[in-house]
Amino acid sequence: MRTILVTGATGRLGTALLDAFPRDGLTVRAMSRRPRSSAGAEWRTADLTTGEGVAPAVAGADTIVHLASAPYKGRYTGRVELDGTRRLLAAARECGVRHLVYLSIVGVDRVPWGYFRTKVMAEELVRQGGVPWTIMRVTQFHEFVDQALRGMARLPFLLADPGITAQPVDVRDVAGALLSLVADGPAGEIREYGGPEVLDVDTTLGAWRRARGVRRPVLRVRLPGRLGRAFRAGHLTTGARPSGTITWADYLAGSGGAGRGHGGR
Repeated sequence: MRTILVTGATGRLGTALLDAFPRDGLTVRAMSRRPRSSAGAEWRTADLTTGEGVAPAVAGADTIVHLASAPYKGRYTGRVELDGTRRLLAAARECGVRHLVYLSIVGVDRVPWGYFRTKVMAEELVRQGGVPWTIMRVTQFHEFVDQALRGMARLPFLLADPGITAQPVDVRDVAGALLSLVADGPAGEIREYGGPEVLDVDTTLGAWRRARGVRRPVLRVRLPGRLGRAFRAGHLTTGARPSGTITWADYLAGSGGAGRGHGGR
């Protein structure tokens, strides 16, 4: 029976992935820093920042889906994303893991953002880590866009660069795509996966304001510098197919695209 280890198993995507795994012919092992328990998964306590518990968690695993991350947390980000990935790869080599799937971000190599640079370095560790690999870059999660707009709504107005487009993707669709990558085995390449729609600012903000009952006016400003140019160039979107099926409107309505299939790889 195959054993698959999921790091970052308590996050939004990790939770969706644990729910998506088939229950027959597979042992799903979930890794977290604190003791957990749930039906359908074997939980292992391990800390990527110190290495404590990592080797026992990896032992016997055929595949690792590496979702653990710590965005925008200063030095701790590097301890998880870089030091933690090194430790995980070392344990995977020692235990003979046959496939490591690493989650990254669409545009990570084209957008001049500090956290994105950290993800690029982590990707390189995976590529040179001595474990057969696949990297999947995904567009921004629905929840991330929602959270960013909620934070902005604390201001008297919503700031928006009209030239920036978004392609939000649902974690359930991403979970389905990850299952396909696991089933396919190591590709030794970077794959991209995005939401079903590329949306302009008016569509994104308009749907969100209606769904959340927010009446803040929109102030249109042009994001300056290289970062603004990268965003306006569409580097946060992808034309890769297949893509997700759950739309921004589905997410905001709380339907989750009920009755619709996952988008594959």
